Amino acid sequence: MYGANALRASAYLIGNLFAAVGGLVFLPRPGAVGSWADRRRSAARRWLGTPSDSSPSPTTRRWLAVNALTGVPAGLLALLVVGNIIVGVVGMTAWWAFQPVNRPRLWIDVPIDGWGDALSLGAVQVVGLGAVACFVLPPLARAQTRLLAPSQKERLASRMAMLTRSRADVLDAHGAELRRIERDLHDGTQGRLVAMTMHLALARQAVREEPDTAEELIERAHAGAEATLAELRDVMRTIYPPILADRGLSGALTSVAARSGVPARLDVGELGPIPAAVETVAYFTVVEALTNAAKHSRASAATVVVEREDGCLRIRITDDGTGGADEARGTGLAGIRRRATALDGEVTVDSPAGGPTAITVELPCAW
Repeated sequence: MYGANALRASAYLIGNLFAAVGGLVFLPRPGAVGSWADRRRSAARRWLGTPSDSSPSPTTRRWLAVNALTGVPAGLLALLVVGNIIVGVVGMTAWWAFQPVNRPRLWIDVPIDGWGDALSLGAVQVVGLGAVACFVLPPLARAQTRLLAPSQKERLASRMAMLTRSRADVLDAHGAELRRIERDLHDGTQGRLVAMTMHLALARQAVREEPDTAEELIERAHAGAEATLAELRDVMRTIYPPILADRGLSGALTSVAARSGVPARLDVGELGPIPAAVETVAYFTVVEALTNAAKHSRASAATVVVEREDGCLRIRITDDGTGGADEARGTGLAGIRRRATALDGEVTVDSPAGGPTAITVELPCAW
């Protein structure tokens, strides 16, 4: 445990050292530095387990300055500690390979002149620096992460910008949804109702003189009525799935998992009462994510975990597919994010090339 934490902290600090040097090289290109800062924050979440933060990176100038002041000394310390641990291990195990020239030297330039030095001094160096790596580097890495985090002012500005974008997206999506519903009703349902009305009118005229024709027309009208009802159900399902009203979110997701093109395991905790808008977004999130897994990732299994904690509904969908999910390629992730941000929610996608893919959606539901 301590060793793994030390390795992750060392990798993070050394990465920030190179980022500090690279930031000075790419200073004329703020966009490159901003992208680099985002990757470093992603590394902090992945390696150090820092809380997820949807705010963008601090301003380029501030990030460069803070990382230069903290990243260089901390990264050099991590580099020296890790490098000299390796030297100590080499001295203990392969001192013979360096005889009689280029003999390794331990910390503070202590030479190894024989197996006694290699086994004793090398062990002392490995143990001492290992303790530094385990008990000093992880807190140092977390402290630097806090220093590199956005300021309160930057968080508020980012929040305002995100809410503005979210509002615009919601209005666009709402307009597109209204146009889709109008088109579906006009092109499908309305046409069927007109045809059904005509069949009934003709049947009324023929009922006395041509009963066989009237019966055929009535059958056509009946078939048209059934088709119209089916289309209306489809339209209603895209607005608010009836299964949510009938079976609740847990039952609806059970049905989705059972019908999924990828074998899906569902784990739903105690949810309690949830607002209808949150239920709808959660339902369509799982539907879209499982559809993506079946169509794009070539996954053989998926897992859906839904839990409620501290006023937040958290949905996590994972699959063992090929990964590489990208919102820019139109794989449905943009729709998931748009629905979630409309409710002030957050979406995190972790989908490295080769997989697996994990989509986490957090929706506030303490209403």
